[in-house]
Amino acid sequence: MKILIIDDEDDIRKIARLSLARVGGMDVVDASNGPDGVRKAEAERPDAILLDVMMPGMDGPATLAMLRAGEATCKIPILFLTAKAMTTEIERLRALGAVAVLTKPFDPMLLPKQVRQALEEAK
Repeated sequence: MKILIIDDEDDIRKIARLSLARVGGMDVVDASNGPDGVRKAEAERPDAILLDVMMPGMDGPATLAMLRAGEATCKIPILFLTAKAMTTEIERLRALGAVAVLTKPFDPMLLPKQVRQALEEAK
């Protein structure tokens, strides 16, 4: 399974990459911003995308809109990563089309299981 992580925080990308690759045995690609993430999604065709909500420039919802507009990326499942775990925020993100909303900070030992479970439930 190939996962694309789009997050502007280097530490978050590094921890998520290690977690998904080493604990989860997944192939991981990452991007530090929305535009780069859209390009990598088009080139890499990941099975799912972990997408940060709050990023400078193009935020998560705007990145999701760009992904949904692209023929090659419109069907890739999106899992948002957010520090805002309020019910209204989670509902808003799910309404945008996210298959799941995972909260930061996340447990690196549990992240691969959470990703797989969310994708399974979305089928």
